[in-house]
Amino acid sequence: MLTLPILNMKYLKATYYIDFESETIQNLVSSLKNEVISDKEKTIALYLMVRDNWKYDPYSISLTEDNYKASNIAMKSTGNCIEKSILLIACLRALEIPARLHLGKVKNHIAVERLTEKFGSNELTPHGMVNVLLNNNWLKISPAFNASLCAKLNVEPLEFDGETNSFLQKFNSNGQLFMEYLDDYGHFEDVPLAFMKKNIKEHYPHIFDTDEDITEFKL
Repeated sequence: MLTLPILNMKYLKATYYIDFESETIQNLVSSLKNEVISDKEKTIALYLMVRDNWKYDPYSISLTEDNYKASNIAMKSTGNCIEKSILLIACLRALEIPARLHLGKVKNHIAVERLTEKFGSNELTPHGMVNVLLNNNWLKISPAFNASLCAKLNVEPLEFDGETNSFLQKFNSNGQLFMEYLDDYGHFEDVPLAFMKKNIKEHYPHIFDTDEDITEFKL
């Protein structure tokens, strides 16, 4: 790995949430610990692994700290966009590739009936994606939608070439509007759980019993 500016070194650190030193995360990346494989190739491989091996599930929200720990996410078979992003970030940092969490608000336009029923809106916030540093460029990538789900929704899965951003599926295969970004909350060195709790409760107050501070919503 090339020498990095000090400002970017913080995006290589292990944290409570991005616990890439755990055996679980180390096992996930073990086959890529090879100097012959470039950082670009490693990132593409990890992106595809997280995108397709954990099915996307936006309907289950837990605001407990343990839920956003990468090693715990890795033990599940599904994950929402933030959970899958945290997992990818942990795997990237485990291979000494700088990565950080990026949050925003998005609106879905296809297959939104269940979203609207559960959340009262077809807007999802905060929506998570990953910033990865390759060849001195920060790139945006989103591992949320697994390929099998994309096939059901008639949307091309997001591919990543290691050189350009890959975070938005604006249209489906028929040219219909699929997703749009409404707001950008910026990037974060670690998981900003306090910000996420505030954001979710502001947008979906009806799904939480805020009087008793119950912050889990399971279907």
